Amino acid sequence: MNSRRVVITGMEVIAPGGVGTKQFWELLTAGRTATRRISFFDPDQFRSRVAAEVDFDPDQRGLTPHEVERLDRAGQFAVVGAREAVADSGLEFDSLNPYRIGVALGSAVGATMRLEQDYRVISNGGRLHLVDQKYADQHLYHHLIPSSFAAEVARATGAQGPVTVVSSGCTSGLDSVGYAAQLIADGSADVMVTGASDAPISPITMACFDAIKATTPRHDAPECASRPFDATRNGFVLGEGAAMFVLEELAAARRRGAHIYAEIAGYATRCNAYHMTGLRSDGIEMAEAIRIALRAAGLPGEAVDYINAHGSGTKQNDRHETAAFKRSLGAHAYATPVSSIKSMVGHSLGAIGSIEIAASVLAIGSNVVPPTANLHTPDPECDLDYVPLTAREHRTDTVLTVGSGFGGFQSAMVLTAMDGAAA
Repeated sequence: MNSRRVVITGMEVIAPGGVGTKQFWELLTAGRTATRRISFFDPDQFRSRVAAEVDFDPDQRGLTPHEVERLDRAGQFAVVGAREAVADSGLEFDSLNPYRIGVALGSAVGATMRLEQDYRVISNGGRLHLVDQKYADQHLYHHLIPSSFAAEVARATGAQGPVTVVSSGCTSGLDSVGYAAQLIADGSADVMVTGASDAPISPITMACFDAIKATTPRHDAPECASRPFDATRNGFVLGEGAAMFVLEELAAARRRGAHIYAEIAGYATRCNAYHMTGLRSDGIEMAEAIRIALRAAGLPGEAVDYINAHGSGTKQNDRHETAAFKRSLGAHAYATPVSSIKSMVGHSLGAIGSIEIAASVLAIGSNVVPPTANLHTPDPECDLDYVPLTAREHRTDTVLTVGSGFGGFQSAMVLTAMDGAAA
């Protein structure tokens, strides 16, 4: 059976520095950073005290009081993003068969913020070993179960087809969209609402990353704290946000004259089965994911015009994926622009893969490669073209975007322009 081609026809980004796709792209192409001192709580007790926070008002974004009460912050991002992506697609969902509409939502840590808040209440600020359940929030079960996010997006969009949460750590946002595309390609769904959302900026998350020294302790200039591929980098900056998409089968999108952002031409994921947080220096698992994604797209490595890197700003990751690009693309890796948007919007864990897909799609649409901010002193071991400091005009028909996650997850997606497909 021939696989159906899958395209992106709707999109919305909720990211640090500006809510909305337009504001997000303006931030990236200007090379501005949205990292700052944490404002959600007093961070003075932590090793890392900076983050990339979203200035998000749920009331202004159209959520009802019931939704605000029921949903964790990450759930609010997902629902608002899904509604906006559906509106952007121009699809009349009410006219579609709801059993052919699905949801695939990525999230690494689910309702972390509400769970921590609820625990503080039922444990009386951590004083009670045996918590007092009579103080539990009535929505506590929904905060505990990540699948509630996907159910809420299905409820908001009327999707009654396959509905699921994909939680594979920091590759969740790539894997959810990859899974959604596969459902359309194999005929299990006609339309998918997909993407990822995470809102992890909470004391428990900061404490976890402090313990393994993964986040940066650079506090003197928060806007310069995230510096992937720079020799002076010393950890990533935690972020939050969401990106949501509407995916359709290509022929159907063309029939209705839809605006097509890009085609999801190939996707693959692998695991290194090596270490919970460590990475092999040779990048072989990520290189394999890249190779399989390119093969699925029917493209050689030389077709890649831009690489949207994972680029977390940890030394082991930056060197690992640099090796993976060289292993998978060969000499072409040296001629290909690479950049990390985490330098500007931080690392929003499971959400970042979808946010990076959005950046890749926008790069295709504008033929502009976003920069790697704060890259002043390149690491000699990271010797590719990382587009330092300033966005670059560059013909961008094919983008490779990659993700790397704790547990050894390595994912890659190939996105391509659709010449003549846009209405």
